[in-house]
Amino acid sequence: MDAAAPFPHPPPWAMAGIAALEAQDPRFAAVIPAAGPLPWRTRMPGFPGLLRAICGQQISNQAASAIWLRLRALPGALDPAGLLLLDDATLCGAAGLSRPKAAHARSLAAACVEGRLDFAALPGMSDAEALAHIAAVKGLGPWSASIHLLFAEQRPDIFPPGDVALAASAAHLLGLPERPSFKALTLLAEAWRPWRSLAARLLWHHWRCVTGRPTGEDA
Repeated sequence: MDAAAPFPHPPPWAMAGIAALEAQDPRFAAVIPAAGPLPWRTRMPGFPGLLRAICGQQISNQAASAIWLRLRALPGALDPAGLLLLDDATLCGAAGLSRPKAAHARSLAAACVEGRLDFAALPGMSDAEALAHIAAVKGLGPWSASIHLLFAEQRPDIFPPGDVALAASAAHLLGLPERPSFKALTLLAEAWRPWRSLAARLLWHHWRCVTGRPTGEDA
């Protein structure tokens, strides 16, 4: 499955969560009528999904997508042991990763090979435990861990911290006087438990409609 692969409809559990959010705050109820059906985007589980998250860190969505397409085409790149065999000439030259991101990719691969990152154990962890488990890997912070749990693990109550598009969309949709700080947005999102992942998806969907540009959802 490709990164951010769209499905026609959200699964039943997500539809129930969206209905709950819309009942709680009518402003969420305005998103889908204005922006159209919510595409259900997922990411590849395990190592490839987190490798894709590294590609999307702190660059435009278009650049991240181009790098990912080149990276995933390299023989062995989507396997931790295989990626560790690739040198900078391949990761940076052929795929287009920066040297720091190449180092982060190797850090992720090494954590998988050495068993420090255990994807099979994630389903048994709480959200906080899973976030900490992933973010403990050098080069993977809270945003990357959250994006992985939201899209690859499809957890219902994850809200990615520090996402510019989410902050901008919240300001527009909720009629805030200014774009909230990342701390303020995290506090605001507490009201959307236990469906914060769905609130994030709706906010990304709204911002994509308003601006006509891809958002962090496609990163």
